[in-house]
Amino acid sequence: MSPEQSKPQPNAPVYADRVFRSLGGLAGGVLLLALALWLGIDALVSGTGQTPWLALAGLVTVVPLVSAFTLRPAVFANDDRLRVRNPFRTITLPWSCVEDIRASYSSEVFADGGKYQLWAVPVSLRRRKRANMQQMRAAAGQSPGGRRNRDPFAQDTDRSPGPAPSDQTIADLRALAERGSERPTAQGSPEIRWAYEVIATPVVGVVLLAVLLAVR
Repeated sequence: MSPEQSKPQPNAPVYADRVFRSLGGLAGGVLLLALALWLGIDALVSGTGQTPWLALAGLVTVVPLVSAFTLRPAVFANDDRLRVRNPFRTITLPWSCVEDIRASYSSEVFADGGKYQLWAVPVSLRRRKRANMQQMRAAAGQSPGGRRNRDPFAQDTDRSPGPAPSDQTIADLRALAERGSERPTAQGSPEIRWAYEVIATPVVGVVLLAVLLAVR
């Protein structure tokens, strides 16, 4: 092995990216896309006059937008940085510039004076309330069903209470930020890249729809 190959690469993460996504968003997006394709293809095949063209323009508009808001959002994190992929842009944040990560009504990361929403980590207030109630009951010595455990040596076969999924994700990201903030390879400023390929396709679809409706 050559000396160059044996040297550690300063920009390489210690481990692969951890990926955080919304399973509910993915499932909803697949269902919406299936419905849109079913209706659109049916109109393309059996429609008459301008109907096939309107269906095509509708698909060009709807499919990229649904994909952008449901399938595209994701959060990638490793030892060096946080990469947030939202519907229309991707934000890369080295841990050194991350000031805070929190989830109130939505999940947000604060970095270098800016605020960026984490679309892939939606907050469910209902699940958070249920998780808090389970933790309070556990602290009071009650089972999840509300009954107090009289036998202190009895084993609880139910799942132990824990935080809501979004809150657990935020806690994991905060831990990564604390560990990586001082790393030499985690220094830098936020980088934002707009997904022009995602933006352009719906714009083309809207223009095509406007033209078709104008000439009807």
